[in-house]
Amino acid sequence: MTRRVVVTGMAGITPLGFDWPTIREAFRAGRTGIRRMESWERYHGINTRLAAPVPNLDLEGRYPRKKLRTMGPVARMAVRATEMALEGAGLAGDPVLRSGRTGIAYGSSYGSPGPVAAFAELMTEGSSRNITATSYIQMMSHTAAVNIGLFFEVTGRIIPTSSACTSGSQAIGYAYEAIRYGLQDVMIAGGAEELDATQAAVFDTLYATSVRNDAPEANPRPFDRDRDGLVIGEGAGTLVLEERGRAIARGAPVLAEVVGFGTNSDGHHATQPNMPTMAAALRAALDDAALPPAAIGFVSGHGTATDWGDVAEAEATRQVLGSRVPIHSLKGHFGHTLGACGAIEAWLAIEMMNEENFAPTANLENIDPRCGELDFVMGAPRRLAIEHLMSNNFAFGGINTSLIFRRT
Repeated sequence: MTRRVVVTGMAGITPLGFDWPTIREAFRAGRTGIRRMESWERYHGINTRLAAPVPNLDLEGRYPRKKLRTMGPVARMAVRATEMALEGAGLAGDPVLRSGRTGIAYGSSYGSPGPVAAFAELMTEGSSRNITATSYIQMMSHTAAVNIGLFFEVTGRIIPTSSACTSGSQAIGYAYEAIRYGLQDVMIAGGAEELDATQAAVFDTLYATSVRNDAPEANPRPFDRDRDGLVIGEGAGTLVLEERGRAIARGAPVLAEVVGFGTNSDGHHATQPNMPTMAAALRAALDDAALPPAAIGFVSGHGTATDWGDVAEAEATRQVLGSRVPIHSLKGHFGHTLGACGAIEAWLAIEMMNEENFAPTANLENIDPRCGELDFVMGAPRRLAIEHLMSNNFAFGGINTSLIFRRT
């Protein structure tokens, strides 16, 4: 028999703030986290100068140095987001974390890039002077999951999800399945990403970054006819998932129920989205939730502001859910936070569902005709009372995810 899974805690670190009231106010004021990165002027061959950095996150005085030494910035953001989510769930310091019945599903595209330079120096110059005992731990792709486990002394299963832009959403889905099938009672799930010029360089080589460097707050432009590419961001998002009966018995806040998850791979091309398999992931989530398409009241879209991605996603969404479903993307506000986006977007979508008020897609002014026939939320917030929300993400390597949440 399968078990029901609920969300009892949520938190995140974003370019617009570290809590929902602060982020909500930024949405209402029309502010975005996109900035011109003057420090990137020293990089030759990278055309973009736009990014969405996290401002003023200083944990040096909050955590002991011994705790911090294995953490690069990406792990620090993940640990802080998790600490806040556990506090919200009423599980901070709870013995269940060390019982073996709590696990972690967490991911990022890769770890902190800084230590990579030390290993590169070893390979190119033969010097190991900058390699320390913790360099690899900070650099490894599962650094966020491991450091969360070390910091909170979690002894259950670890599911690292290093799957680029679906790292956070895959983590939530796999955490949901771990509880649903009785493998764990509580799961810490999410994703994180650290901003670095190397990420911008990756997308720059694909001509996928916005180069309107003189207009940071007018870019990126998801689903817009005049978009010219994505903007890289950073942050972390954590959801605490729990078996429903356990959560109710201890009087935990029940913020939403996870009812569906679908994931697959394109098997087609490493960087070009494939609409049919994207649509198949959405259908898989609906099948898992035993819901008809008409039950979905809102879609939190991936919406990267890239040509191929936006068009394929819009068509997949229309084919599965029809043309009347309201949809937005939050990447106009935060940029593309890569491994963190699935978790941050799920967290904020649940907040908006519970408040019955959904933010518009920042910078969307002229819908690309190839993305047409969807009800894009643009210009102003949309008041909506819905029961089911779908959150979709699509990643390099052809990895597709879809999550469905039910309002409680």
